[in-house]
Amino acid sequence: MREQLVKAMQRNQLVDMMYVSKNGSVTKRRVKVIKIVGDSFQAFCFMRQTKRTFLISSVLAVVPVVYKERDVV
Repeated sequence: MREQLVKAMQRNQLVDMMYVSKNGSVTKRRVKVIKIVGDSFQAFCFMRQTKRTFLISSVLAVVPVVYKERDVV
């Protein structure tokens, strides 16, 4: 999981992630990874509209956000 987060940070890419919070609830969040320190990372969370710190061990899945260009006719 750490490698995927590092790639997203290096590419300045948004990711959708599935995350387990401390109380056990699973949430889907769109984030932009800012920095990775030890076993956690700081990211801008678009759900909360603020910077948040997440534990890497609590991340279930990470999927890069891909924007498809529309053809102009």
